[in-house]
Amino acid sequence: MDKVYIFGHRNPDTDSVTSSISLEYLKKELGINAEARTLGEVNEETKFVLKYFNFDIPKYLNDVHLKIKDIGYRKNLFISEYASVEETYSVMNDNNVTGLPVVNSLNKFIGIITAKTILKGVIDFTNSLSTSYENILKSLKAKEVLRFDEDILGNIIAVSYRSTTFLETMNFSNDDILIVGDRHSIIEEAINSKIKLIILTDNSSIKEEYMLTAKENKINIIRTGYSTFMAIKKISLSNYIKNLLEHSRNYTVLEGKYYNEFLEDAKVLGYNNYPVVDNDNVCKGLIRLTDTNKKNRKKVILVDHNEFEQSVVGLDEASIEEVIDHHKIGDISTSNPINFRNMAVGSTNTIIYYLYLENRVEIPKNIASIMLSGIISDTINLTSPTTTETDKFVVSKLEEITELSHDKLANKIYKESLNIKNKTIKELINSDIKAFQNNHFSFKISQILTMNPIELLNKKEEILTEIEKLKENSHVDFIILSITSISENGSYIFYTKNAKHLIQNIFGIDSENGMFLKGFLSRKKQIVPLFMELD
Repeated sequence: MDKVYIFGHRNPDTDSVTSSISLEYLKKELGINAEARTLGEVNEETKFVLKYFNFDIPKYLNDVHLKIKDIGYRKNLFISEYASVEETYSVMNDNNVTGLPVVNSLNKFIGIITAKTILKGVIDFTNSLSTSYENILKSLKAKEVLRFDEDILGNIIAVSYRSTTFLETMNFSNDDILIVGDRHSIIEEAINSKIKLIILTDNSSIKEEYMLTAKENKINIIRTGYSTFMAIKKISLSNYIKNLLEHSRNYTVLEGKYYNEFLEDAKVLGYNNYPVVDNDNVCKGLIRLTDTNKKNRKKVILVDHNEFEQSVVGLDEASIEEVIDHHKIGDISTSNPINFRNMAVGSTNTIIYYLYLENRVEIPKNIASIMLSGIISDTINLTSPTTTETDKFVVSKLEEITELSHDKLANKIYKESLNIKNKTIKELINSDIKAFQNNHFSFKISQILTMNPIELLNKKEEILTEIEKLKENSHVDFIILSITSISENGSYIFYTKNAKHLIQNIFGIDSENGMFLKGFLSRKKQIVPLFMELD
């Protein structure tokens, strides 16, 4: 069963991470092989919540680009270097390929063999043979008579004229391979000369006294039904395929290589067949250019976002199975209909609660605890303008399951996680920042939650310097920073210089960096819309 990855946006917060985990549990209960992931470093609040309720931080998902391993290539299609020429060609023919990776005993790639190379090897074959006893049996459809050696290395000699003439002109050596029919005098001489192998054609017999001497001299003997002519013709096909390898063509493609990069490389190389290997050079199979349309796209479920810019790298190459979100409808599109659940509530976990109800799956206490934490985080403990009566109802139901008070849990979360003393201004700004696009400009808004804003307000100049630097490196038109004070029920707003006229138009002519906006707690509902509506 294919795995389905569940993840939130690129700057993961508590709601996106906990909703990914809670949805993973639900999907697994429904028989789906789901796995929660994150797209970035989780913040201190999320780390505390997961640790407090004994959950591991989900693994990081770098991208969902198509890789070679996601393409329907010919897995496990390769041949041993000790396979015969005939066996290799048979495998190629059965699999309708013109090339085949060759591997050693550890399945590590050592070369590629092509039909063209095999043809050339057969045509150019001399009388040298390097193979195994077993390969010869298979190629000649022969039977074992005497076997003393597994490897057979030698020069082929075939009897094609009178025995007396042959014996007068031929001196045997111990690395000779004799192909012979019913020529007893030649067989006797060969055995006495201790040659490597005797191949008896036409199912010829051998005298008993010759057999005894052959055993003493450890002579390998094979009997085939082929004629001498056919045996000579077929014997070259028993050669080890490694003898024909072209080592100048030892190109490979890594199984983890990006599909698009492979296509670019293939244009330059111009080959049809590419051996696929892993990082240890172990051969995984063969990919042909005609296989590249068989794509097994990674399956993903998006939670707490539905915009490409906020999602995983390579999303356009993945198969989006489902979207669960509580933000405005973004620019995500799919080629097929999907389940898209979007509700005007304060937290993604609120939506997931109803998914549990609809599927009649009981919510375990530990899952309910992180769901409750996610709602507390995204609604600032039900005080944010994004909070709905639905959120409040779900919180009450989760309190029943967990036996926790949302107020007490919120105080614990804020006390343990909103410590900004050990972080730089740059780290704080980047811990929760999101990008947006108006019809006329692009911008980012960062939000920092704190119980004690004075610590940050005293560093105003450093804040302004950092957001200016961030703007230059982010390729957006301007940056907004909202320092949200939970204790004061409002936010302090900072912005880059080039956004001053926009800020003044929105909040008033006397607006200055560091101004306090009473009641402004939600970036999504109270700040972003003000900029999105500007012409």
